[in-house]
Amino acid sequence: MSIWEETKDMDKFNFDISRRALLGGSAALFAAQYLAASGARAEAADRKFAAALGWTTYDSGRHLQDGFTAAVKELGGTLTTTDAGFDAKTQTDQIDSLISSKPEALFITPADAVAIAPAVQRAIAAGIPVFCADSAVPGVAVNTTSMSNNFGMGAYSCDFIARKLNGKGNIARVLLPQNESWDQRTLGMEWTLRRYPDIKIVADWAFALAGNVTPRQAVDNILTANPDIDAIWCAWDGAAVEGTLAARAANKPDLIITGIDGGSQAFNYIAGPSQLKLSMAQSFYEMAYLSVFYAHQHLAGQKTPRLVVTPTYAVEEAMLKDGIPDDFDVPGRADQLGWVRAV
Repeated sequence: MSIWEETKDMDKFNFDISRRALLGGSAALFAAQYLAASGARAEAADRKFAAALGWTTYDSGRHLQDGFTAAVKELGGTLTTTDAGFDAKTQTDQIDSLISSKPEALFITPADAVAIAPAVQRAIAAGIPVFCADSAVPGVAVNTTSMSNNFGMGAYSCDFIARKLNGKGNIARVLLPQNESWDQRTLGMEWTLRRYPDIKIVADWAFALAGNVTPRQAVDNILTANPDIDAIWCAWDGAAVEGTLAARAANKPDLIITGIDGGSQAFNYIAGPSQLKLSMAQSFYEMAYLSVFYAHQHLAGQKTPRLVVTPTYAVEEAMLKDGIPDDFDVPGRADQLGWVRAV
C-alpha cells in the first residue's frame, strides 16, 4: 500500500511517517523524494542548522554524528557542529554560542539533560526550534525528541540475566546516573528484579565523569570483593567491555555481563565469544536522522511528533555469526539482517 496520497489540488502530498515507511529500507531516498515532491527541496538546500553534541566518542557518539551528517547531506542544508566531550558546562556554553549564530534549527544530544535545560530553554525563547536525540530534556518543550526506551532496555537486559541464572544468583551493577534518561535504565532493571526475589545485588558502583575510578578498576574491585558473583549488569557498553576485560584477568569464564548501546566494539566481544553476552543495541543513527527530517518538516509548516521511540535490538552471539554490522541502525538495515526489534 502506498504511503503517498494525492490531495485534491494534485500538487501537494500528505506524508505518513509511519514505522513501516521509515524502516522500509529506503528512508533516506524516500525523505529526499518527499522534499522534492513537495517543492521544498530547493528551499531545504539553503537551511542553516547547528548541532550541539554532548559527545562524539564511542560507537554511540560516532553513529549519532554520522546520522546528523548524512541526513543534512541527503535532505539539504548546512550543519555547524560542536562537541562538549560529556561536559555540561561546555555544552551550555556551546549552545549559547550557537544561539547567537541564529540557526534555523538546533539539534542536541544531551550529556546531562538536566544541567543544560536552561540553555535549551534560551534557544527556544530565541525562536529556534530544537530537536533532541538520545535523551529528553526535562521541563523544556522541544519540538521533537527521538530516543530509546531506556526503562525498557534496563528491564530487558536484567531479565536476560535472570533467565540465564534460572532466577537465582548474586549480581553486581555498574550504574550511569549522569543523565536522567540514562538513569531510567537502572529503574527498569530494578523493576524487573521485583519478579526475581532470589537474585541478590551484592555490589553497586556508579560511574562519575569527574571521578578517578574507571569502570575497569571498579569491576576489578567488585570481582575481588565478591568471588562468588554470577553476573554484572552494566548500564552502558563501555562499562560492559571493560568489565569483560576484568573478568578475563580474574579468570571468570562463566561470568555473565550485559550492556546497553550497541556498536562494533561490543559486538566483537559478544561474537568472541566472551563474558559479554548481550548488548541492547540502540538506533543512534536513526535518532539523528529523524531530528533532521523533522526539522525540515517543521520548517515546511508540517506537524512533527513530540516523542519518537526508536528501535532497540537485543544482540546476542547468534545474531553476529555472519559478521559485525556497523550500520545496523541505518533505517532498513536491521530488516535486511533479520533482526527484530526487542524494545
